[in-house]
Amino acid sequence: MALMITDECINCDVCEPECPNNAISPGDEIYVIDPKRCTECVGHYDEPQCVAVCPVDCIPKDPEHAESKAQLQLKYEKLMAQ
Repeated sequence: MALMITDECINCDVCEPECPNNAISPGDEIYVIDPKRCTECVGHYDEPQCVAVCPVDCIPKDPEHAESKAQLQLKYEKLMAQ
């Protein structure tokens, strides 16, 4: 699954630079995650870096973008080939 940022986000700016896929960007009111770029850090790290640094625990899995670990790995490989 891709991750998502909930409205509990406090715009602390710590998640955006941690994303190795540049999937996180400022939204209208809170940061947002592009599900086309989010691999939950598969291929880079053992755990999602945005989740690890988030001080308010507002980055759950996005139920609208369910993906297996294998699918996330394929997405990572396609992103790296670009």
